[in-house]
Amino acid sequence: MSRESSIHSWPGSYYVNSEKRWVNGELSLSRTTLRFTSQTQETLASFPLSHISQIKMESSSFIFSALTLLEQGGVKHWFGSLRPCRAAVFHVLEHFWRETLLSPSSETQAPLSKGQELISLVSGAQRRLADTGKVLNHQGEQFDNMMQGLDKMESELSVADKLLSELESPPWWPFGKLPWRSQQEEKAESGAKAPPPRGGGKVEKAICSIPAVVWRGGEPAGERRPGSLTLLASALELRDASERMIHRFERDEVDEVRVHSPYELSVRQRFIGKPDICFRLLSARMSQALSILQLQYRKKVEFTSDYISFHQGAHRISPSTAECSADIWSTGAHGADTEVPVAVPVGELTQVQLHVLQPTVTDAEAQELKQMLLQLKSLALEAETELERQDEALDVLASSSERATMSIDKHTRRMRKLL
Repeated sequence: MSRESSIHSWPGSYYVNSEKRWVNGELSLSRTTLRFTSQTQETLASFPLSHISQIKMESSSFIFSALTLLEQGGVKHWFGSLRPCRAAVFHVLEHFWRETLLSPSSETQAPLSKGQELISLVSGAQRRLADTGKVLNHQGEQFDNMMQGLDKMESELSVADKLLSELESPPWWPFGKLPWRSQQEEKAESGAKAPPPRGGGKVEKAICSIPAVVWRGGEPAGERRPGSLTLLASALELRDASERMIHRFERDEVDEVRVHSPYELSVRQRFIGKPDICFRLLSARMSQALSILQLQYRKKVEFTSDYISFHQGAHRISPSTAECSADIWSTGAHGADTEVPVAVPVGELTQVQLHVLQPTVTDAEAQELKQMLLQLKSLALEAETELERQDEALDVLASSSERATMSIDKHTRRMRKLL
């Protein structure tokens, strides 16, 4: 199999520690591997992203504006003179490195048995549910604090009501309300009976949100920054790492979506008489968003020649591999009617036969799964109880806030009359 297709590459230099010198070449990133190749096509450094333990931007007395990668085992790699700039390379490498650590592929791990895969799935769900329980507890504490604040507010509003009543009917006026206030009060009450405006803004639920490296088309590459791409039913939002909005494309504003590779695309909005608005995005999870973009903007999605060549390079197979695969298929075709003997000496069992004879899930794995599922059920029941309590608290909060709002509006109108 040939090398993986390069997602991105940058010209730069690499410090060869054994020779104490810098070598010019190209730093290239694939889905799972980082590689530096010299100008003579010699590979000076190549290691999986999962073996990286740290990525930093550093400087020293003899190296200025360098990017360092610390590999497992304490081996440190130095890269300098990166173009277009060090920060642009850093953001892209960090994004793909973090995604590799969060969701390691099968190429970087030994194959797991079915029981181990199930245990891994259940443990992941258990961790997520435990984190959700912590968030729910924190949210419940916030609701309790809001309830206490509303109770205090209601007591203060009742005191304000008494004070306003005394001001509206002073003890020196024996005929109830002051005559010059009656007409204004009638107008205010008629205005208060008017129905409130409809169409309060609702928060639209996101269909898909993925982390991405975002930069504006045509700007210097140093403007690249980590962020996210959020797909809504009516819009496409770009945010930075602090969740601040970078740009929002309404659905009818998107004129073109160009797919440059399975990990990179650009979104463009065209104008007449002024520059277009174009943003480029690079993400390890772009495939999740691409399937939705094809449904939402099917006539506006365009796959470039770079995308086609990327796939052709990814599926290119060497002649030796092709011959091996042909031998396997030919063997399977000729031996399709044959049967494996029932009695085979243990020493002569092949790896495939051993894999077939082994149980899918062992007793120990089944027992561990049982315990984990019981804990998962307990966590789910606790979360359900807390959610029911918070639903009741939300109802009380909604009614209390409505009463407080009405009282504040009423007191505000009464104070304006007294002014």
